Amino acid sequence: MESGDLRVFLAVANEGSITKAAAKLNYVQSNVTSRIQQLETDLQTVLFHRHNRGMTLTSSGKSLLEYANKILGLLEEASKAVTSSTEPRGTLAIGSTQTCAAVRLPKLLANYHRSYPEVEITLTTDYGESMADRILRYELDGAFLSGPVEHDELVSVPAFEEELVMVSEASMADLTEAANKPVLVFAGRCYYRTVMDKWLKENTWKKPLLMEFGTLEAIMGGVAAGLGISLLSRAVAAKKVEEGLLRIHELPASERLMRTNFVMRKNAFVSRPLQLLLDELKKTQTLLV
Repeated sequence: MESGDLRVFLAVANEGSITKAAAKLNYVQSNVTSRIQQLETDLQTVLFHRHNRGMTLTSSGKSLLEYANKILGLLEEASKAVTSSTEPRGTLAIGSTQTCAAVRLPKLLANYHRSYPEVEITLTTDYGESMADRILRYELDGAFLSGPVEHDELVSVPAFEEELVMVSEASMADLTEAANKPVLVFAGRCYYRTVMDKWLKENTWKKPLLMEFGTLEAIMGGVAAGLGISLLSRAVAAKKVEEGLLRIHELPASERLMRTNFVMRKNAFVSRPLQLLLDELKKTQTLLV
C-alpha cells in the first residue's frame, strides 16, 4: 500500500464516484478503478459498496479512511517540516465562519499578504462542526470558529471578541412584535444557533418557527424585509443599521459577548506561514476582555 494508492482511495471516498475522482485527480477512469481494485486485493477486503448512484464506503473502508487522512496529513506535515525556511512561502489553508470572514479577516489577511506575498492563502467558509472535521482530516491548517470547541485533538487560540445583538426590521420597536414571526438561522449547527436556542428558551418564546438560510447576506436580507428576527454580530449588522434597514435590540450584558478562536490540531507541525499567522493573532489578544 503506497501513498499514491491512499490518495486515489481518498478521492473516491470523498467524491463517491470513480468518474468524479478521476476528474479531480486528472487520471483516466480505468487507472482509478484498477488502483482501487488492487488496494482491495492487497488488504483482502471490500472497501466500497458499488451501486447505481456511485460508491459508498463499507465498514472496512470507513476504518481505512480515518488512517488515510492521518497518513497523508503527516506526509504533508513532513514535507513542510523539511522545506520550511526563514523566508515564508508555501500554502496556508484556513477556514472560518461566514461572520468572521466578512468582518474580521479581510484586514488581517490583507496585512498578512502584504508582509508575506509568497505564501498562498486559501480561505474556506463553513459551519463549525464541518470545519473541525476538516482540521482533523488535515485538510485545513486551522479555522476561525465561534465559541468553545471541545475535542481532545484540537487546541484553541483566542482571536477576536464579538458583541451579539438581536436584529429585526427597522420599524420594529420591540421584539415582542416578532412573536409570530420566524427566527432566521444558519442551516447546520453553529455557535450562533446555540446561543439563539438558549435565548429563545429563556425568553419563553412559544414554539418558534426556525427558518434556515445558507448565507449571512440572505439572513440580513430576510430580516430587513420583515420576514423575521435573527442573532448577529453587532459589527455585521452595523452597516444595515446605518442604512435604516435593520434595528438592533440589546442582549443582557451576561450574554452579549462571544469569543472567536483560531482552532488547530494539537501537536501538529507549525509551518513558518502558520506561525506568522499565530504571531499576528497574539497581537489581537491584548484587545480581548
